[in-house]
Amino acid sequence: MSKTLAQRLPPLRGAHLARALASLLVLLGSCVDPYAPAIISTPQTYLVVDGTINLSGITTVHLSQTRSLSAGATSPVESKATVAIQDDAGTSYPLAEQAAGTYTSAALTLAPTHHYQLQLRLASGRAYASDLVAAKPAPAIDDVTWAAQPNGLQIYVNSHDATNATRYYRWSYQETWQFHSAFQSDIEYVNGQIQRRAENIYQCWRTENSTSISLSTTDQLSQDVVSQLPLTLVPPTSEKIHYLYSILVQQYGLTPEEFSYWDKLRKNTESLGTLFDPLPSQLSGNVHSLDTPSEFVLGYVGAGSVTEKRIFISTTQLPYNRNFTITGYEACAAPDTVLINNLDSSFNNPGYLPIDPVGNYPPSGYTGAPASCVDCRQRGTNIKPSFWP
Repeated sequence: MSKTLAQRLPPLRGAHLARALASLLVLLGSCVDPYAPAIISTPQTYLVVDGTINLSGITTVHLSQTRSLSAGATSPVESKATVAIQDDAGTSYPLAEQAAGTYTSAALTLAPTHHYQLQLRLASGRAYASDLVAAKPAPAIDDVTWAAQPNGLQIYVNSHDATNATRYYRWSYQETWQFHSAFQSDIEYVNGQIQRRAENIYQCWRTENSTSISLSTTDQLSQDVVSQLPLTLVPPTSEKIHYLYSILVQQYGLTPEEFSYWDKLRKNTESLGTLFDPLPSQLSGNVHSLDTPSEFVLGYVGAGSVTEKRIFISTTQLPYNRNFTITGYEACAAPDTVLINNLDSSFNNPGYLPIDPVGNYPPSGYTGAPASCVDCRQRGTNIKPSFWP
């Protein structure tokens, strides 16, 4: 916006100015009234195709449908579809459904000299295909670095292409961290008896995928170099950095068309909310219906290699006070005592777990707490990741 609101208003004096200000106040006051346009509850849904053809490894594609804002929090998935990669020579590589709506290929080695597309047929019989696209290999990631700042742990990515051939970049990442439940329990109640617990439910790990869209282009630079691009900021009170934190960064090389798609998607989803943000634009991908060409389909399927780099950061490397960590267990009250005569009525409930014996042997009872405060598996997995030190 080149001019402020005041600069664009004509000169006003006296009664005219008073009336204008009164009108403006009315307009500003009306801005707080809720508005629910009909489109948020429209029954119309659209196919969403999310995936990139991986030249060197496993290709994963997620199929789902959009949902209205008034619907539930989960988008419906497209299960039992037939999905395959096809190159410009007619060779096809099938993908199998591993989980509902998620399709994966075998570990493939595809020639970068070919063009590739994704072909799919839904369980309903409707057929779709992406445009044939040139393969775009990604250069290696130079480094993933970090800096402990007052507002949090800032993660950066660095990369370059000595051939000046990449120019358009996208990154995604997975964060993994270790955490503990509020209370440690080494016992369990089974068949009317307290016994030693065979499985550790106190220490767990959690992994989350990135949800933001990270892009960069060096198209206007003399060298194809990305230096210290901010990737994510972890708050200083986050549970993620309370013990040991790891981030695995994936790097993609994009064609100009694919970059344009992701840039529009980023602006439509992340850069809205103020007068100076870009207006939403029609998002046109490269996936099309073969039955109804005018049907709107959301998604852009590119093809290329993916490069990765993982780093670990220990809390001992950071200046933050661990006493202020927000663990998610703040609502957990001190454990209650359950007397021996009440064990069955209390601990036969899987939502309530024993923690420690009370008194000398034999104990007079056991302390207990809700499973949400004792069993870390409710928020992660107690299986140590293969890459964890």
